[in-house]
Amino acid sequence: MKCPFCENEETKVIDTRPTDEGHTIRRRRECMSCGKRFTTYEKIENIQLIVVKKDKTREVFDRTKMLNGIIRACEKRPVPLKEIERITDNIEKKLQNSLDNEITSDRIGELVMEELKNLDDVAYVRFASVYRQFKDINTFMDELKKLINGN
Repeated sequence: MKCPFCENEETKVIDTRPTDEGHTIRRRRECMSCGKRFTTYEKIENIQLIVVKKDKTREVFDRTKMLNGIIRACEKRPVPLKEIERITDNIEKKLQNSLDNEITSDRIGELVMEELKNLDDVAYVRFASVYRQFKDINTFMDELKKLINGN
């Protein structure tokens, strides 16, 4: 980082903290040459995720769409909204950290099921039944047996 006063390139960070928006980091810096202090702001850049759907069409990742699916699975269950938002954040973070800008809808579905399995069994089965499109009661029972046996 170049000092705005003397243009020296050696500075040290004195203080770092996130701003209120949460997408920007504020840093207090001190120039190692002239000793003057200044503030910089760094914006956290998220890559735009593209979802490749089962029919091979592509669309921009929509967090709200995923959140609504999880809320639907948790309807009338003792799952606080705060927990639903937490698992949505976890999944979004995993997707962002994967460094792939294209992610399949299957991968998103698997991540949601993974989180729901640890949160609420009924919500997990509800989501899985829609996501995996159970054709009959036997497929549904197979999934329940897996859940009961801890797979």
